[in-house]
Amino acid sequence: QVQLVESGGGLVQAGGSLRLSCAASGRTFSSSTMGWFRQAPGKEREFVAAISWSGSTKYYADSMKGRSTISRDNAKNTVYLQMNSLHPEDTAVYYCAADARPYFTPRRSAEDYTYWGQGTQVTVSS
Repeated sequence: QVQLVESGGGLVQAGGSLRLSCAASGRTFSSSTMGWFRQAPGKEREFVAAISWSGSTKYYADSMKGRSTISRDNAKNTVYLQMNSLHPEDTAVYYCAADARPYFTPRRSAEDYTYWGQGTQVTVSS
């Protein structure tokens, strides 16, 4: 079992930056692919970024490519999402997720992730 707790969300002006963190419990974190997803009101949950267990492979949604960086610190059981040049369209609840299958290649589909955090709200004002 893995428990995930996100933090770092908040209100920011357009063009600003935020760094989201996701603290994981459980001994399997270091072997788990981790992902970030987001869900805006009235919309489906969508992929934002994913990182392999070693940190060597990273994928980004086209909408976030060049504006965000996913990283992880396995010693701290934490994954991060640095977001820059934020737009009002980035407003959403951001979720951290973990793949239960050890050492799996990162996936972009929410169905591939077993464990989810409660989410952290990101609001970007224009």
